[in-house]
Amino acid sequence: MAGRRGRRGAGRAVLAFLTAFGALTGAALAGAAPAGAVQKGVRVAPGVTYEEFDIEAAKGMTHAHVLRVDLGNPQVRVDLLYPGGVAVRGRVSAMANSQGAVAGVNGDFFNITETQHPGVEATGASVGPAIAAGRTLKAAVPNGQRFGPALPPGTTTEDVFGVGTDGRARLDRLTLKGSVSTAEAQLPLGGLNQYALPVGSVGAFTSEWGSVSRVRATCGTDTDRAAPCSTDTYEVTVRDGRVVSAADTPGSGPIAAGTTVLVGREAGAQQLREFSTGESVEVEHGLVAAGDGVAYRLAVGGYPVLSGGQPPPGLDNTTSAVRTAVGIADGGRRVLLLALDGAAAYRSGLTIAEVVGTLRKLGAEDAFSLDGGGSSTLVARQPGASAVSVRNHPSDGAERPVPNGIGVFSG
Repeated sequence: MAGRRGRRGAGRAVLAFLTAFGALTGAALAGAAPAGAVQKGVRVAPGVTYEEFDIEAAKGMTHAHVLRVDLGNPQVRVDLLYPGGVAVRGRVSAMANSQGAVAGVNGDFFNITETQHPGVEATGASVGPAIAAGRTLKAAVPNGQRFGPALPPGTTTEDVFGVGTDGRARLDRLTLKGSVSTAEAQLPLGGLNQYALPVGSVGAFTSEWGSVSRVRATCGTDTDRAAPCSTDTYEVTVRDGRVVSAADTPGSGPIAAGTTVLVGREAGAQQLREFSTGESVEVEHGLVAAGDGVAYRLAVGGYPVLSGGQPPPGLDNTTSAVRTAVGIADGGRRVLLLALDGAAAYRSGLTIAEVVGTLRKLGAEDAFSLDGGGSSTLVARQPGASAVSVRNHPSDGAERPVPNGIGVFSG
């Protein structure tokens, strides 16, 4: 870490962005160094380069770390980094190394604390939808149950950054569609491996969830994350298509393959009480894209901050923080992964509008905000190394365990 600080002197070319923000977005950058003055990125792998530069922002100097990823290179792909379960957290570097990634950044916001619900275990699960290697892991919690800064107008917890099976990156919205069917009734499915279920709904938990308690799924409301936990809950375990057990309160522990645990609250709990042991139950679920219907290989939650070159109305241009974001360029053929430095000298960070302005200067047409603060982490392999190393300084002083990230793979 100290060695990287030392390289921030005459031995490294510095790109300074002088910020001047327009009335509409607060994000336009003026006086940037000409393209020819930008230091060529260090090659991490074929089609993957890393660079770092200073930005003179409204609240002071900050430092950016960027991965440029060429998805047009047949040796390059991106996928979800995650530690083997939805309700599990891991360090970005450990996830990248265990999955063989050459680089990556942290991902979605997540259920980090439960101070409002004493005695309830924080799950560590992410807010938005998640897809890894084409496999659906989870759906989005209600908007009012999310952790992180306020969503920009018109955005929801269902918004994702994704890469389709066509190899193109894009922004989209993924909505859960599912049902729970018996011989007598068909119920809509309100959640999939989520730390918070809509009021009155039934949610499904699979082996992808992990072993953390499912009680948190019945706490709060669709508009108030801090509201008390429901007193009307019920849980049914379905194995190989039949009900095998039931309980008045959600449980914990690993869920075996071929088993689905249904958790209901309020009206959903009342419906589940009608199920009987041995009854045949069919559970179906999937994530439906709002866009062109492409199948996704990767999807991760956050919120859009730039679409088609235009930021959403009401984008924050006053609150500065250490942040992580992803930009999309060249019609989805190129991805820009940006993480700010959390070292004390740079901790003032950027506003979201400044992040957008920076990514636009780097060529992004679309951009997506990921979790920031102590979560902001960028890792990449050094030339000749077989494992990644942390390139920024996480503001907690060490890597914070997170539920997922975006990994870059080569070869």
